[in-house]
Amino acid sequence: MLSRVVSLQRRPVGMPDLGDFQVTETELGEPGPGEALVANLCMSVDPYMRGRMVDRKSYVPPFAIGEALTGGAIGRVVQSNDPALAEGDHVESFFGWRDAFIAPAKQLNKLGELSAPASAYLGVLGMPGMTAYVGLLEVGALQEGDTVFVSGAAGAVGSAVGQIARIKGCPVIGSAGGAAKVAHLKDDLGFDHAFDYREGNISAHLKDAAPQGIDVYFDNVGGEHLQAAINHMRPNGRIPLCGMISQYNATAPVPGPNNLAMAIGLGLTLRGFIVSNFNHLRQDFLRDMTQWVNSGELSYRETTFDGIERAPEAFIGLFKGANTGKMIVNLNA
Repeated sequence: MLSRVVSLQRRPVGMPDLGDFQVTETELGEPGPGEALVANLCMSVDPYMRGRMVDRKSYVPPFAIGEALTGGAIGRVVQSNDPALAEGDHVESFFGWRDAFIAPAKQLNKLGELSAPASAYLGVLGMPGMTAYVGLLEVGALQEGDTVFVSGAAGAVGSAVGQIARIKGCPVIGSAGGAAKVAHLKDDLGFDHAFDYREGNISAHLKDAAPQGIDVYFDNVGGEHLQAAINHMRPNGRIPLCGMISQYNATAPVPGPNNLAMAIGLGLTLRGFIVSNFNHLRQDFLRDMTQWVNSGELSYRETTFDGIERAPEAFIGLFKGANTGKMIVNLNA
């Protein structure tokens, strides 16, 4: 069986471009004892992958030049040599960026009967959804009546954060790029306030939306968003630091907020987090999020590209605002 595979041809400098990637074909053999052959149905592209394209020490090793990239994927078992998996089983894996693969069954997470489309397990019922859940409820320590602000609110994580806050009875403010995304936040997702960060001053938008201040700022963007949020935090506010997409493609050091001293007098908590450090909350997340999705309390949107050859294009699109909700690449569906 042939599988097309995406790898790095060179390390991106600044904004990635298509020439940084290459698509090759590899011949897959037969699965050995304890292994399974899996055909991917869909794969995820996520902003954190940009950091792995830089050769530096981080919480995960960098991608190697010429080796297949990795990331979240949902696939179907084609052939299994392990009793834990049967032909036709849906599995979650980290073997994205390829059409098919062979791997030990112990490296695959059997999903059982799906309660939603397979792609949802890469988004609202997968890593982005859990990032929103633990980031807001555990790291952000959401409390009844808190006013919540989330940046990048039309993305996979941000849209879930805002809706969880709404479900918990908290007023929520979101920023996004473009009028269509702002309308989506207000009309489809039930945000109390939303604004286009490209239009006007972020701090002025926050003053209008939350004249009494913000209790929780869920940061997906960093930079000007973080500085404006600090200016409007209430005493003992919490800032979960999830991502800083505004600087992922920077080619020079990016200045930090110049108002961090405000965190002292206000007693603010700024806490970075990695979702994998909260796996002890996975069952709570799956229980709650599945209930909210099935009941219609929480909705989600996906932006899709078809074919492994378009995976680099989809990835680059994350940094150009091409997605509303989760960015998905469909493969063998």
